[in-house]
Amino acid sequence: MARMTCPAPAKLNLFLHVVGQRADGYHLLQTVFRLLDFSDELSFELRDDGQIKLTAATLNVPEEQNLCVQAAKCLQDNSGTTLGVDIVLKKQIPMGGGLGGGSSNAATTLMALNRLWNLNWKKNTLLELGLQLGADVPVFIFGENAFAEGVGEKLSAIKLPVAWYLVLIPPVHVSTVEIFSNKELTRNTIPIKIPGFSIGQGHNDLEPVVCRLYPEVAIGLDWLKQLENTTIAAMSGSGACVFAEFSTEAEANAAYANIPAGMTGFVARGLDYHPMRGLLNNNGE
Repeated sequence: MARMTCPAPAKLNLFLHVVGQRADGYHLLQTVFRLLDFSDELSFELRDDGQIKLTAATLNVPEEQNLCVQAAKCLQDNSGTTLGVDIVLKKQIPMGGGLGGGSSNAATTLMALNRLWNLNWKKNTLLELGLQLGADVPVFIFGENAFAEGVGEKLSAIKLPVAWYLVLIPPVHVSTVEIFSNKELTRNTIPIKIPGFSIGQGHNDLEPVVCRLYPEVAIGLDWLKQLENTTIAAMSGSGACVFAEFSTEAEANAAYANIPAGMTGFVARGLDYHPMRGLLNNNGE
């Protein structure tokens, strides 16, 4: 196998609680990750000269800062392989939206190159490597919806009902660092235990700070919360994207047809598993 084309799905945080802060500054979280049938696409072609090259026409990010490249180099350095890769990235997931696009790209790169470079590393090894690249990377390697704790790396599989999501993309770019460092952010939500907790009872601790700083996010969220037939209306991650959950595709599409002026968005089905989960399981748990 010298070439692969793979999806990198988006995620939603159905809630996000900040329950504390470590001495090193990292925040302790509790969240539920939901994978979406809405993806970037990555193509990988084997090189035998050790070089890692990225083509991503729509990005204004230096190649060395792209998480795909960082993931490939991290795997290359840790495995000692002499092989390289040409990567073509086709973006669909909005950048800076709280949908995990960059993290998902990194996870897909690790899983694809694990196969393309014939490394056959096990899932736990890739999970550890993914965490070095970012706190949201491991859930995509984990491969299914998850209740997450710690900085997001302590993952437990969770079964979620069939659902469709209307996701709005406000015309702003939210800085995750800015939000987590904001003095107004509460960091003392009482930890919960799953099972025994209804996801609908959760909230996103980052929402109030983001909505004060970015009125466009507040406008989209307020509109979603007024819709009928929704089970959850919330912000994902540190924003800017906000979403509403519906039990049917028809209800989600009906709401999408009336989204506020100045907003863009999409409707996507919630996934049970990552599309590449089977590829990694063939290499062992």
